[in-house]
Amino acid sequence: MKSLLLAALSSLLLTPAFADNTGGRLHEIEHFFENANVISGPEIVDCTLSRGTETKCFSITVKAEPKSYEPGPWCPSSINDSAENGGIWLKDGKAHDVDGTFITNLAELYDDDTWQLFDEATGEVRVTNTQASCEAAARPDVDPEYNNYCVQCLPEYMPEDASMTYVIPLEPQHTWRTSPTGFTGSGVANNGIRLDGPAPVDAILSAHTIAPFDDCGGHVNTHVGYHYHAATDCLTDAGSATKHAAHIGIAMDGYDIYSHILTDGSTPDDLDKCGGHENDGLDYHYHAGDVGSNAILSCLHAETGCASEDPDKTCDATAKPQRP
Repeated sequence: MKSLLLAALSSLLLTPAFADNTGGRLHEIEHFFENANVISGPEIVDCTLSRGTETKCFSITVKAEPKSYEPGPWCPSSINDSAENGGIWLKDGKAHDVDGTFITNLAELYDDDTWQLFDEATGEVRVTNTQASCEAAARPDVDPEYNNYCVQCLPEYMPEDASMTYVIPLEPQHTWRTSPTGFTGSGVANNGIRLDGPAPVDAILSAHTIAPFDDCGGHVNTHVGYHYHAATDCLTDAGSATKHAAHIGIAMDGYDIYSHILTDGSTPDDLDKCGGHENDGLDYHYHAGDVGSNAILSCLHAETGCASEDPDKTCDATAKPQRP
């Protein structure tokens, strides 16, 4: 019986109707990523999703470099710097400007006198300003040498040929159990930048460090390059406008991601725990969390695909994860 079902499915996948629908969907995806720094794709590939479903995915390989702006800044260099010299940091559901005043008030903000990110004599902020210091500080077990630092990694620390490949189901395969967004990330934005899971804020703060995002909600690590932990106006303004909201990304499970704010200026009040709903004649889709939430998406409802630094790797999302 199983072989008959597989044969029937294979026959269906080879029908002209399926080919036409797939071609149309692929064209939509290609148009969606027209402003991304695309190296190859999108193309249709075989894939195995996170709960074992074997299906068709689209694969796209991109550089983590937005075309419309230059990432940064992140850390101010002096306690006299204004907001334009630094990025943002998230606390209590709000985005705070990382300016000189923010740096000097960290002990009060966190009610902990251990905070001291600047030289009291000169006002200079301690910043990880080399690749070595960035890699030593931007990890869960922060090198003690870099406690009380403002942590930033620069895009130029990435190899010239660095890329990320996303393999995402053409049709979402809904599952009874939601999955977290931590490893694969939430999805990919229309400019080709990874929409990541929550930043590990507790680990960062435990070493009395902060790792600011730029005003677009992104920062760099030397694994995936530049990526987002917040969906700001940078994405909303560049997203495909609809009567519902701006279409800003595609989730790793294949569902669309829209902006937090609706076109009429309101926010949806009927979202499920993952931030999704069906509304305005649209099929199920997600809305990005508020900028200060540290959760572009809280979870994913369908089986997820793969994100990898290796463009030639076959997607098997059931395999033991290897950090991308």
